[in-house]
Amino acid sequence: MPFCGFACGTALGYLADLVFGDPRRGHPVAAFGRAAHAVEQRLWRDHRGHGALHTLVCAGGAAAGAGLLARAVRGRRAPGVALTAAATWAVLGGTSLGREARAIGGALAAGDIEVARERLPHLCGRDPQALDGQQIARAVVESVAENTSDAVVGALFWGALGGVPGLAGFRAVNTLDAMVGHKSPRHRRFGWASARLDDVVGWPGARLTAALTVLAGPDPRGAWRVARRDASRHPSPNAGPVEAAFAGALGVRLGGTLAYAGRVEHRPVLGAELRPVRVADIERAVRLSRRVSLLAVGTAIGGRALGSLVKSAAASAARRRNR
Repeated sequence: MPFCGFACGTALGYLADLVFGDPRRGHPVAAFGRAAHAVEQRLWRDHRGHGALHTLVCAGGAAAGAGLLARAVRGRRAPGVALTAAATWAVLGGTSLGREARAIGGALAAGDIEVARERLPHLCGRDPQALDGQQIARAVVESVAENTSDAVVGALFWGALGGVPGLAGFRAVNTLDAMVGHKSPRHRRFGWASARLDDVVGWPGARLTAALTVLAGPDPRGAWRVARRDASRHPSPNAGPVEAAFAGALGVRLGGTLAYAGRVEHRPVLGAELRPVRVADIERAVRLSRRVSLLAVGTAIGGRALGSLVKSAAASAARRRNR
């Protein structure tokens, strides 16, 4: 797609997410999840090879289907813009992320920890019954940081690089990781391929998110210092840079002990010298996420423009050599 069509479609898709968020029914990502679950029921074996086939069928099918749609509208500007806008809206989740975080923050501010515990699973997979109010606030800030990369920046990066197939492929891989990429007994081997592929495709978006957090945050020096020092201490190669950058930017301490479905993990602390997370930091994290997302839109459009210029210059050079 020409640069102008991509820029318009991306901007419109971002605005659609900003205004409408995720629909309660009929979301394309939910439809993909149901299809992936049906494929899992057919292919499941406690074996990495079967898991790799599941990843190939689901993620490859999503990217291939998006590629066919993009090919069908090639050369037609209005349909191309509409498809890019629809795909961008479908894969972004920044507005819903902010709404869920603010809802939990509101419950905590009102002293209703039970409501906060009920809503936390909408945002992350931690065991809410094992958390007190401060721990819930910390979990929310960490989830906002990580999902800024997964639900916004990473998708925009792959959209700029691969167009509509890049958007669909990234969201498919990220969704598969959420479905089967965890270390439960059923998915320890079967979900290995999805988890590793998610690490690979999430790598550039996580680094870009961390860099944009340094630029957009209220404390750029703190964000840079904590990200550079503590990112590698996190067990996730992609959550580490993002959470560390958010910790430094907001001046709060992240990481430590957490529980997933009865399994306790003791993670390294990010920003150990900083203060604990407070309820008010949830709103600060959401606002930082929004600024990072807006910068990511500009970066994606700018990167696509630069790529178009380079491609045009290379084509011109090739034509001059052939004269």
